[in-house]
Amino acid sequence: MIDWYKKAVFKNYANFSGRARRSEFWYFILCNFTITFLLYALLFALLAISGNIEEERNRSIMALFSVLAWGIIPLYSLAVFIPNLAVFVRRLHDTGKSGWTLLVYFIPLVGLVLLIVWLASDSQPGSNNWGPNPKDLNDSINQIGSTGI
Repeated sequence: MIDWYKKAVFKNYANFSGRARRSEFWYFILCNFTITFLLYALLFALLAISGNIEEERNRSIMALFSVLAWGIIPLYSLAVFIPNLAVFVRRLHDTGKSGWTLLVYFIPLVGLVLLIVWLASDSQPGSNNWGPNPKDLNDSINQIGSTGI
C-alpha cells in the first residue's frame, strides 16, 4: 500500500498524463488520509496534554503544538496538493473522462456524488485518449501512471 503512495508522490509528482488504476488511486487516498489523521491526532493529543501540566512545561508543549499546527500540517498539505490533483486526473483518464471533469466537484451536492461514482468505477477497457489500460499492461506497481508510449 505504501508503495502506491510513494510511487504517486515521488515518481509521478506532477504527472497529469496517462491513467491510474483504482488501486493506485484508492491506496494513495488511504495513505494520505492516514498520514493527515495521524498528524491531527498528534496535534489534538498535544492540546489535551497541555491542559494537565504545569505552566512552565506547558510552554514547550504549546510551542510544539504551534510548530505542528502552523508548520508541519500546512507543509504536508502543500506537498501533496499537486500529486493529489495528478492522481485524481489520471484516475478520471482511466475511466475515459477528461481531467477537467474534476471541476464537477464544485457543483453543490451532486458534484461530489458524481465524482465518487466516477472515481470508483472500473477502468475503460482497452486504450483511450490517455493511453492503454494499465490492467492490460501489467498488474505491477511499476506501471503506475505510465502511458505506455
